[in-house]
Amino acid sequence: MNYGAIKEVDIANGPGVRVSLFVSGCRHHCKGCFQPETWSFSYGQEYTDETRDKILELLSAPYIEGLTLLGGEPFEPENQPRLCELVKLVKEKYPQKNIWCYTGYLYDVDLIPGGKVYTQDTDGMLSGIDVLVDGEFVQELKDLTLVFRGSRNQRVIRLADGELLYQQKQK
Repeated sequence: MNYGAIKEVDIANGPGVRVSLFVSGCRHHCKGCFQPETWSFSYGQEYTDETRDKILELLSAPYIEGLTLLGGEPFEPENQPRLCELVKLVKEKYPQKNIWCYTGYLYDVDLIPGGKVYTQDTDGMLSGIDVLVDGEFVQELKDLTLVFRGSRNQRVIRLADGELLYQQKQK
């Protein structure tokens, strides 16, 4: 797995101050994507054990509320094994920190058994993610007033109970 960037102090991709990992590789190719360079699975640097350890160290700061996974596409099958490992380690080491993940795939369609990108690691990832923002970015539904998402079709789901934290905004 490759990654494009690690933001050590991110306030845009979830609540509070966060560490964000932008993974490489995405098959959605959404029109208007803010990071089309991350579509390539070879973009950026190789994610190594040292990368994982750096992220875990960054999360140790008391002002960091949690980790955000985005990209690219965290749930591409090629990215799931390393991210599943990272999610489990973060939950073990920092149970008080939350994990957010942005995916263009749909939680109740693509990430279930038999779904488009369901793998042996999907449930492991989902079990450690607190909030999932799902759905492709749709430029025609772009709305700058939305909280933690870019287009009205996207959902912000608290995975513990399936609650939609931010519903579709009606126009």
